[in-house]
Amino acid sequence: MISDVYFPRVNGVSTSIQSFRNTLRADGHKVTLVVPAYPGTTDDDADVVRIRSRYLAVDPEDRIMRRTELLQFGRRLVAGDYDIVHIHTPFLAHHYGLWLARRLGVPVIETYHTHFEEYLYHYLPLVPKRLTRLVTRWFSRRQCNAVDALVVPSRAFEAVLQNYGVQKPLWRLPTGLELERIGPGSRRRFCARHGIDPNRPILVHIGRLAHEKNIGLILDALRRVRSIHPRVLLVIAGEGPARTSLVRRVRSMGLAANVRFLGYLKRGEPLWDCYCAGDLFVFASQTETQGLVLLEALALGVPVVSIAALGTHDILDLGRGAVVAENDPEDFASKVSSLLEQPERRYALGLQGQEFAAQWSAAALGKRLIDVYQATLGAGRAPDPLSAEVLRSNPPPA
Repeated sequence: MISDVYFPRVNGVSTSIQSFRNTLRADGHKVTLVVPAYPGTTDDDADVVRIRSRYLAVDPEDRIMRRTELLQFGRRLVAGDYDIVHIHTPFLAHHYGLWLARRLGVPVIETYHTHFEEYLYHYLPLVPKRLTRLVTRWFSRRQCNAVDALVVPSRAFEAVLQNYGVQKPLWRLPTGLELERIGPGSRRRFCARHGIDPNRPILVHIGRLAHEKNIGLILDALRRVRSIHPRVLLVIAGEGPARTSLVRRVRSMGLAANVRFLGYLKRGEPLWDCYCAGDLFVFASQTETQGLVLLEALALGVPVVSIAALGTHDILDLGRGAVVAENDPEDFASKVSSLLEQPERRYALGLQGQEFAAQWSAAALGKRLIDVYQATLGAGRAPDPLSAEVLRSNPPPA
């Protein structure tokens, strides 16, 4: 496996890689993971290969792997030691993964985690949205058709890639939950740690603080909820490029006493406690290809109020443990306020959510990934290994 991001960079891609990799290794498979090195990061796992990386000016959270070190590592690998290359991100990892698969003479698949069309314009505001849409569709179609097969995490995103004109086999395979690693969490412990009155109504949002996550709608809804529940507190855990603007917006809206920004929380007790501190988990992103945080909240018995868009439909449409709100502050606030006034309904939704989340077992979904690998291997798509001379003259593009 190869990716341009991994822990300690916290996001859905990192979580998905870790979940599938843990399941594959528990089933006896060897999985080498090639990812960037982050300052101060060490791994106990010898099969995690950290490639020296450099600062990425356009996104300070991320790093870009050094191309020369990637090539040096790839040239040390021996054809026959690996059966397949699995790419997880569409940047340097994509180009290097294609080159490495050709070098080793094995098939290559890619998991398409991110719907770039729906958020690129946030980062290029001066470029017309129509143009960014055309470019991202062309880019995605070109990359997807360069691999042997694709994994997509939801029905909606499968349809997106088909509409782009992707011709390669598409396998719908969401990321599962390692249920044995989730929880328990404690509201009381969380509130004591952060100096919060546990008797306050608490809403929790966990995720990357990015413009495409639509957190502004949650803030607009919160102002309306506060008119009914003056002591309501929104806890926001995560970091990202939108944090500064969100903090500024909270102050300008007069919500400073009702919002607490916590930054990143370590997976484990700090994160599980944060989920469980919430009377409700609130979410408004319209760009998710799956929405793992929704499943984690449900697994911990926290009822969800969320917009259903793109990949989150697969989680929310059944209404198990969740209430779906419109992409409208009034409707979102109405759903939240109503549930805050109904503890018995929240309790019932929490039980439903736990039952539903239990169906998303990482072990079961990991076995389905093995099926994808075997089907791709059986299709005979692997190219012949390239000679050393050709490899030297045809390295992957920068």
